[in-house]
Amino acid sequence: MGRVGVVLILLLLLLIGGGAVALMAVDIPPPTETIEKEVPEGRFDR
Repeated sequence: MGRVGVVLILLLLLLIGGGAVALMAVDIPPPTETIEKEVPEGRFDR
């Protein structure tokens, strides 16, 4: 593995680390919409 391989691995690690930091820094709000589904009676075993 030459210099190009080492540079590519370092670049990949930097991208993964930067993505992890970005996900931790961004405040993603949770979904607030209420979901109501009617489940048919026949889907449950007795």
